Amino acid sequence: MTRYVAFLRGVNVGGVNLKMADVTRALTDAGFTDVETVLASGNVLLSSQAKVVTVRTKAEKALRDAFGYDAWVLAYDRGAVAAISEAFPFTRDVADHHSYVTFVTDADVLDELAALADDAGPDELIERGEGVVYWQVPKSGTLDTTIGKTMGKKRYKSSTTTRNLRTIEKVLAK
Repeated sequence: MTRYVAFLRGVNVGGVNLKMADVTRALTDAGFTDVETVLASGNVLLSSQAKVVTVRTKAEKALRDAFGYDAWVLAYDRGAVAAISEAFPFTRDVADHHSYVTFVTDADVLDELAALADDAGPDELIERGEGVVYWQVPKSGTLDTTIGKTMGKKRYKSSTTTRNLRTIEKVLAK
């Protein structure tokens, strides 16, 4: 049995409002075990004997069927998420800044997002990691940054999700 972290994209923002107890029930009904949610923003720990790609597609189907929305899930072995967090290349806690990790499942999208480092402003740090893009920006301007403006595009929905580093740490602490 493998412990996975599933990041649900776009939950409790933009009109997709889900109660985490209902998410837990839907994923448990789909055959996952030890399902736990962390915060109300679509962070789920679950166990399965399936491979990660199956966990992702099975979770997406369960959420689409249960809630009738276009669900996108990025799933990772818990150990992989811990390694991604450990590898954060910048100072973890900087006053008045957000530290983010964008998880990316499409290699071309990863290349595209990592290349944004070339256009980043002086207060925006961007670095490619293993299947992720790390970035750090001033708190007041996340959506106005190079990567913030880019991430809003619809074409990234199925292959990316961003989490604050503090959220990742809370997930891993469970």
